[in-house]
Amino acid sequence: MPSFKGEYEHSVDNKGRVSFPAKLRKALNPQAKEHFTIVRGLDKCLYLYPEDEWQQVEDQLSQINSFTKKGRTLKRNFLRFAVDVNLDNQNRIPLPSQLTEWAGIDGKAIFIGTGERVEIWSPEELKPVDDDLDFESYQELFEGVMGDDDSHEQQ
Repeated sequence: MPSFKGEYEHSVDNKGRVSFPAKLRKALNPQAKEHFTIVRGLDKCLYLYPEDEWQQVEDQLSQINSFTKKGRTLKRNFLRFAVDVNLDNQNRIPLPSQLTEWAGIDGKAIFIGTGERVEIWSPEELKPVDDDLDFESYQELFEGVMGDDDSHEQQ
């Protein structure tokens, strides 16, 4: 299982290609074969899944009941923007224009490793997200997600 971590900024060329960071490439599982799926993120960014991780996402999606309105809506709106891409010989990824336009990526892209996937952000979209998260808010968020009930009382 890959463990993508770190933050890397790269230029996007005029054909919409961007270098995939070398440190993230080293974390790729050989089973991914340099194949990826890009989708709209739940924030104003793109999610980049290596092929092996994307297979797990599709397995989860296949469990959703398509006979319910929520199930159909979720699958339709998540998968409709999914695009399969491959690294080229120069280790670049083509970013589809409809996805970069939606995410506001133009000229520069920030890659953020988030464990099993990579988020791709526009610097302009990421800045306010970062600015809104001060240390105390981050600490509270971290304790709420990672800590147990006793850890909230211990300081």
